[in-house]
Amino acid sequence: MRSVRIVVTNCNTTQEMTEEIVRGARAAAGPGTTVTGLTPAWGPESAESWLDSYLSAAAVIDTLRTYDGPPYDAVVMAGFGEHGREGVRELVDVPVVDITEAAAHLACLLGRRYGVVTTLERSCGQIEDSLELAGVARNCAAVVGTGLRVLDLGSGDPDRTETAFLAAAERARDAGAEVLVLGCAGMTGLQQALGDKLGLPVVDGVGAAVRLAEALVALGLTTSRAGSFARPAAKRRLWRPE
Repeated sequence: MRSVRIVVTNCNTTQEMTEEIVRGARAAAGPGTTVTGLTPAWGPESAESWLDSYLSAAAVIDTLRTYDGPPYDAVVMAGFGEHGREGVRELVDVPVVDITEAAAHLACLLGRRYGVVTTLERSCGQIEDSLELAGVARNCAAVVGTGLRVLDLGSGDPDRTETAFLAAAERARDAGAEVLVLGCAGMTGLQQALGDKLGLPVVDGVGAAVRLAEALVALGLTTSRAGSFARPAAKRRLWRPE
């Protein structure tokens, strides 16, 4: 298999989170896969509301639109439940894998119903809508918040974080989840601890997306241009001032 070059886009402007996401992506990637992380130059420092999400979507699209680095074979969008994936699929000519639907699709292969453990409760509805749009909401037993902010994940007390996640995961399990999904890219690395304590498979969206991106590249598949993701019509579009 030839080498695969994957660009991973963070959905916020926090460089430390991009670095954590890239570490998780590289740990999941197969031999020969190169992972490059992109951090938007503008947008929210963390995405955890509708306003943040729409702003993040525009910033991520702008980041890929103006990208001038080495060529890449696939894009992984590392924002759980965030907007923008459909626009990116129109923009680029390589496979685009969103961690939200990647994790859910893999979870559906491991159990009849899955549960998502995320950050703030206010993010749950947005994630539910994203899963619905991706066609995988039917198998979701629950989306449960931990009460932690996104920025708490990297700078908070690790024991407190794990305790909050364990409590939320137990709620998802009690709601009927047979598989758990980590509902934030900043949660990468928690899957082992939660899986061991709950006795359930735990899917990390970053790892799932990287592996699915590798598979699509190896199979020579990319986004269909028939219909929904056809190239946008040629017209004048005003982007942010340079």
